[in-house]
Amino acid sequence: MNAPNSRASKREPYTTHQNVCVLERQIFDFLGYQWAPILANFVHIIIVILGLFGTIQYRPRYIKGYAVWLVLWVTWNVFVICFYLEAGDLSKETDLILTFNISMHRSWWMENGPGCTVTSVTPAPDWAPEDHRYITVSGCFLEYQYIEVAHSSLQIVLALAGFIYSCYVVKCITEEEDSFDFIGGFDSYGYQGPQKTSHLQLQPMYMSK
Repeated sequence: MNAPNSRASKREPYTTHQNVCVLERQIFDFLGYQWAPILANFVHIIIVILGLFGTIQYRPRYIKGYAVWLVLWVTWNVFVICFYLEAGDLSKETDLILTFNISMHRSWWMENGPGCTVTSVTPAPDWAPEDHRYITVSGCFLEYQYIEVAHSSLQIVLALAGFIYSCYVVKCITEEEDSFDFIGGFDSYGYQGPQKTSHLQLQPMYMSK
């Protein structure tokens, strides 16, 4: 069975790129204390590894699970895009969904985006928490919400490509299993060749005294 190994070797660069992109995103989410994306990224990394394991070990159940997760992953990234573009009633300034409402941190790119200048405002408003500083950000070449949207859009593209490839791998594995079943390759009783029967007749032997 060299087919699974060949598919695994082709898929390995893709999964490597996918994990590298997610790890890059994970680092900046950690820096911005974005707990919901951190959790989602961690689960995604684990399932990508399981999907690659399923391809190497010829286990379509793992690959199907990976494909189902990619649908959820696309849904999550669409939500993140809607959040930062403030679609509907969502507001990136007041909603604290991405931090599980336990902190007022924003995206790391808000203060550290390309060309951004951060200025501390003193005195801070009365409603500002004591352990947070009140700042204004100006001069950014690219607003932080568009950087986050670009990250999510890249993940959506990679997920769609992974979903299509996963369906292709499952199809190939299923066809190979069907072909082996047809020739008796996976027959639980095993293949039994024709048995030779003896045509010799046994004659009684008499011994004389």
